[in-house]
Amino acid sequence: MPVVKISLRQVSILTALYTIGSAILIVPSGTTNIAKQDAWIAALVGIGLGFIILAVQLQLSKKYPETNLMQLSEKLFGKWIGKTVNFLFLLTLLLSGPASVLHEISDFMTIQMLPETPIQAIIFLYGALVVLGVRLGLEVLARSAEILFPWFLLLFLSMSVLLLSEIKWENATPIFESGANPIIPAAISFVSTAFLPHIVLMIIYPGAVNRPAEAYKAVYIGSLIGAGVLFTIIGLTILVLGPDVTARNMYPSFMLAKKINIGNFLQRIEAIMAVMWFITLFFRISLYFYAIAIGVSQIFNIKNYQPLVVPLGWILAAVSVFIYPNVPFKVEWDRTTWIPYTITIGFILPLLLFCLHGL
Repeated sequence: MPVVKISLRQVSILTALYTIGSAILIVPSGTTNIAKQDAWIAALVGIGLGFIILAVQLQLSKKYPETNLMQLSEKLFGKWIGKTVNFLFLLTLLLSGPASVLHEISDFMTIQMLPETPIQAIIFLYGALVVLGVRLGLEVLARSAEILFPWFLLLFLSMSVLLLSEIKWENATPIFESGANPIIPAAISFVSTAFLPHIVLMIIYPGAVNRPAEAYKAVYIGSLIGAGVLFTIIGLTILVLGPDVTARNMYPSFMLAKKINIGNFLQRIEAIMAVMWFITLFFRISLYFYAIAIGVSQIFNIKNYQPLVVPLGWILAAVSVFIYPNVPFKVEWDRTTWIPYTITIGFILPLLLFCLHGL
């Protein structure tokens, strides 16, 4: 397998874009649905919980700076148990990770922008872009992220500033109207999308970093940037749209962009703002898919992952078409399956590996 090395700066940028990912579209609705106008408090609690989870995940990276999650699993569980755990991990990850996000962006496009376009067309076109990026390798993805990240920040900051005149502070009151009980479930919902999936990055880092011993610092920085963006989006959706509208809307952050209206001249620019969602979603899917391709190649002792990318891409596209038969199924799956699944792979698995390391 060719040696891949990326810089700490690139690690931070990739981690930030991965953290934001699809969360920028769906997290405001999910957290507000549970905590109402206190969703911003739940996000703060979630960020605190997220960094505790990251600390557990990254302790393993600090103990084994040259070893990724797949190799570490085989080392601590033993070869055959480790390979079985890795295979089940990657199989479930394919279904719940890139396939889910690819369906999410296709749903978003057909609902909000291209209602006459078949969802299959968007899935295959966007999937082809992901396959191309992953086949070119992590270094190319990292350089692309460096180029696109400033544009993402520009669009995000522009949207935030242009919405300041639309803020209604009364939308955030009363604080703790339902008490503190909804805060923890909402925080866990936030963490399940924004932080627990970071376990996937352990398949890529720290072995692919030019200074592996310091990779964990870059992951912390990227996660903090991503969490800050998500916190801002949640706050803006509540203050501008109100908690009821935010909770009812599937994509409240897109609805935010529709609210921009400067002097009846600068308006209806949500299509331009959608570019920043395409950027984060692309890197979320690509890193998921790259990790799966790397993991499969290591399970079967294949030296080069690249021949696996196209076949896995066809499987990804096919699964993405059928993974959610309808919206109620998706909502129920997110509520009852996604959270326990991410807790299992994102917290219990690294905690178990850490305990095995101590034995």
